[in-house]
Amino acid sequence: MRLQAPSSLPRGAVLILALAAAVLLSYFSIRNAVAVDYADLQTHQGYERSTRLEPGDYRNWYLLGRYWQYNLEDTDAAKAGQAYSAALSLNPRSADVWSDLASVYEAEGNPSGARDAYLHAKRAYPLSPEISWRYGNFLLRQGELDPAFTEIRHAVEVDHGLGAQAFSRSRGVEPDVQKIVDRVLPQASDVYVQVISDQVFEGHIEIALAVWDRLTAIHPRLRLPDVYSLTGDLLKRKKYADARRVWDQAVGFAGLGDLQGPRDSVLWDGGFESGLSGGSFTWLYPVNFQGVQISIDSRETHSGNHSLRLTFDGRTNVYFNHICHNVVVEPSTDYRFSAWVRTRELATDQGIRFELSPLGTQDGSAVVTSDVHGTQPWSQVETSWTSGKDVQEMQVCLLRYASDQEGHRIQGTAWIDDVALTPAAMKKAKP
Repeated sequence: MRLQAPSSLPRGAVLILALAAAVLLSYFSIRNAVAVDYADLQTHQGYERSTRLEPGDYRNWYLLGRYWQYNLEDTDAAKAGQAYSAALSLNPRSADVWSDLASVYEAEGNPSGARDAYLHAKRAYPLSPEISWRYGNFLLRQGELDPAFTEIRHAVEVDHGLGAQAFSRSRGVEPDVQKIVDRVLPQASDVYVQVISDQVFEGHIEIALAVWDRLTAIHPRLRLPDVYSLTGDLLKRKKYADARRVWDQAVGFAGLGDLQGPRDSVLWDGGFESGLSGGSFTWLYPVNFQGVQISIDSRETHSGNHSLRLTFDGRTNVYFNHICHNVVVEPSTDYRFSAWVRTRELATDQGIRFELSPLGTQDGSAVVTSDVHGTQPWSQVETSWTSGKDVQEMQVCLLRYASDQEGHRIQGTAWIDDVALTPAAMKKAKP
C-alpha cells in the first residue's frame, strides 16, 4: 500500500496566518511604542496624538487630563475633566484618576462632585496615604474637621514623612496644639521629631516644646541628634532651664544616661564616651584643623572606654582653641574645674591648657589653666571658676597659644579625659 505525501497547502496556510499575526503584532507594538514616545514629549500635541494612536489605553487619557489640569500656561479644567472621564470609562478603578478628577471638580466650584470622586478613589485604593491626604485636605477646606483629621492621620500613619506638613496645616484651622497631637499625629517618635524640627525652623519654639512634652509621655527611643535643633534654639533664646531639661530627657531616651564620667559634673560626657559631637551640650570640634588631627581613642584612656586624642604634625605654630563644650551653669556660683591630660613628645614651649569663659554676657571673666607639654603621664589639671550674677552659660575650650619664639612649631600627641565642672559645694570626686 502506498502512503500519500501530506499536502503542502495546509502548511502554507499556517505559515501565511503566522506571518499575518506577526505583522499585526509588530504593527500594534510599533503603534504603542510611537504612542509612548508622543506621550513622553509632555506636550499638548504629544498627548493628543498618543490618545489617537492608542485610544483604548486609559493612561494616555489620564496624562492628557493632567496636562490640561496642571499646565500653568494652558490650563483648561473642562478639557481635563473630559479626558479623566474618558480614562475612567476604560478603567473605573483608577484611584489616581478619580483623585485628580476630584481636584477639577473642586476648582470648578463643585464640592459635591469632588466629594463623590474622592470617595470613589478611596474605594479603589483604601490604603493609599496620598488619597487620604488629598481627601483630608479637601475636608479641611470644607470645614469638616473631624473627618478631615481622621483622613490626615491615616495618611501620616502610612507615610511618616507627612507629619510636619499635617501638623502645620491642621494648625491653620485648629489652634489647640494638644488636640492636633491627639487627632492628627500617630504615636511614632520620628513623626514627633519631624514636627518639632519644623516648628523650630518656623520660629514656634513654644509649640515645639509642647510637642516635645507630648513625645516624652510615650517614652520614645531617640537618637540624641534628634534634639540638636530644639536645644540649640532654646539656648539662643536664653531658655537655659528648658534647654537643659530637654537635653537631660533626651539623654535618657537615647540610652546614654549611664555614661561613665566624673560624678556631679554639669559638663556632659566629660569622658568622651558617647562619641557624639556637634550638638548643644556635646563636645564641639573639627576632625582636622591646621595640622591637628582629632579623634576618639579607645586604647589610651584615664578611665572608661575612650579619650580624646590630638596629634600635632609639627608643621605649624598653631593657635588652637577649637575643641569646646558649652555648659549651663547657675549664676553667682563657685565651680571646680578638672581634667586629666597625658602627653607624648609634645615638643613646644606652649603646650595645651584649658580656658573657661562666660557666654552671652559681659559679666565675669575667663580663667586659663597651666599648660602641659613634653612627655607626661596622666596628670590632673585643675582650677576654680566663678560664674557672674548674670551668667547662665559658659564654655570650656582646649587652648594652645601660638609660641612667640621663632621656629617653635608644635609636634606630638596629647590625650584628654574625664573633664569635669563641679559646683564647689559638691564633694570632690576621687581621681
